[in-house]
Amino acid sequence: MSAKAAIPLALLLFTPFDAELLDNAEPCISSSFYGNFRDGDKFQSVFIPRISCIDDWITHQDVQSASVMGASRAIDQLVWVEKKAIDPQLEAQEPWNKADFMAFLDNLSHDDVASDNRQELLAQSTSELLYYSDNAALLSLSSDKALTVDTLIPRFWKSTLLPKEPVRYVPVSSGATARVRDTLSTLQFDPDVAAVVNSISVDQIKNDIRFLTGEDPKSGIISRHSFAEGSRTAAAWLKSRIEDTGAVCELKPFLVGFAPNVVCRYAAIENTTETVLISAHYDSRGSFGSTRAPGGDDDGSGTTGILNIARTIGAKGIKFLANVELVLFAGEEQGLLGSKAYSRELKALDANLTLVIQADMTAYHQPGEPAQLGLPQSIGSSEVADLVLSIANIYSPELTVGYTAACCSDHQSFHEQGFPATQVFERAGPIIDPMYHNSGDLSEREGYDFDQLKSIAKFATVLHVAGFELTK
Repeated sequence: MSAKAAIPLALLLFTPFDAELLDNAEPCISSSFYGNFRDGDKFQSVFIPRISCIDDWITHQDVQSASVMGASRAIDQLVWVEKKAIDPQLEAQEPWNKADFMAFLDNLSHDDVASDNRQELLAQSTSELLYYSDNAALLSLSSDKALTVDTLIPRFWKSTLLPKEPVRYVPVSSGATARVRDTLSTLQFDPDVAAVVNSISVDQIKNDIRFLTGEDPKSGIISRHSFAEGSRTAAAWLKSRIEDTGAVCELKPFLVGFAPNVVCRYAAIENTTETVLISAHYDSRGSFGSTRAPGGDDDGSGTTGILNIARTIGAKGIKFLANVELVLFAGEEQGLLGSKAYSRELKALDANLTLVIQADMTAYHQPGEPAQLGLPQSIGSSEVADLVLSIANIYSPELTVGYTAACCSDHQSFHEQGFPATQVFERAGPIIDPMYHNSGDLSEREGYDFDQLKSIAKFATVLHVAGFELTK
């Protein structure tokens, strides 16, 4: 007599992302949306609808590539893990296939249950694989394990926590990008902007990055992982340095145990709610099993760029016509957690956020390659990317500008809330930094280009969009 198949506790629906499909979906589907997640060169939409809803929806939709998976265990926390866009020569150093993934899941099961009996492990473990492709997977994990899974997966993979409750799909409207389009339509060279952005100091950048990585022994920072003491040291130091430039700064907690976001604001000198936001993430990730996580490129480079934008604002006495925020996020390596919290907060406040630019990994290029700027191929507003590209051609002609499949950083959190956003990255191509997510990610090494970091950090886009006056 054969055993009866277990009745799933929940059904998960996966479909290739299609905005029109989301807009026109039955309410029982659209109200069960948990987000879009990268799977190679496409994105998967994840739904957890009522079981009775799925059959009817599939019957009336021409979605041949949709798939349904049943969860045999109660779901605590869903975690999407994805392979980053890595240059093939780098990826070949650490291949990871489905057999490796299943072994990894078995190890998680052993961590969950104190037993050597495989049947007991499978019966009691809270870990379950719910979706798998060559480029992505969806795991059901305990909440505690979900917060630390970034330390267990291979360095070329990244984890993202799914929300606990369904979310609303929010496209970026044409009205949201109007300010960006207006700026682009009237864009021309401004000698004052050029003088400001060219004054960013490479020597200061070098000093700042060495403090954040711990290459300067006076900093005492060993790791800026979101749970590490060094991340708190970095947050306090960044807050103090940016406050010295005239900004009002706040350390904003978002999850227990995580380092806070550092949110700094230069208030507009005109009566306006318009706000321009530029950001980076200051948390880091090191090699498996190592306590060292210097994060010189990822993302000490973007963080140092933001800090030196602040230093330049202070040195030049810049006063903005619109509000400008400089934000340094924690929790990025665990799935954009700090930026998700802050972007949701701004959405709830109905913030008039006209532009978001995230700087993540801006200093490395392969020896022999030119200095570069990569803009995202997928997640983000094309209007913002077009503006950044045009402004880079004017004020940073030394950069070879193109597009990259490397995705995604904290700009995604704002894009998902309907804010116009993009990212600036170090290469017009996939990730090639051999020290990516490695404890050797220091600034004093071949390929780490301080001049490229400065060129990407030139904040001409902010100056053009926000408007400014010079007081020094």
